[in-house]
Amino acid sequence: MPNTKSAKKRLRQERKRRLYNRSVKSSVKTAIKKARLAIANGLDAEAAVRNAISTLDRAVKKGVLHPNNAARRKSRLMKLFNNAKASSSPQQAQVGS
Repeated sequence: MPNTKSAKKRLRQERKRRLYNRSVKSSVKTAIKKARLAIANGLDAEAAVRNAISTLDRAVKKGVLHPNNAARRKSRLMKLFNNAKASSSPQQAQVGS
């Protein structure tokens, strides 16, 4: 337990910040999970990916996630989306070559 007045205040601040950060991280995880499911099922994946990227950017803006962490997650999500998009329309790829 904290003994000094400043340590007690720090404990209160950390508790409040931890709860806030947890909610933001949870919304990020939910958005990414929804985007992955949409990509797998092919149901309006573009909108879900756009929402997930927006949620990641908001978490960075709020200081909850490191910018490189968000960039890595966005990159992986876009890679998954682009691969699914390319495999779903192989006719277009053959016509161009």
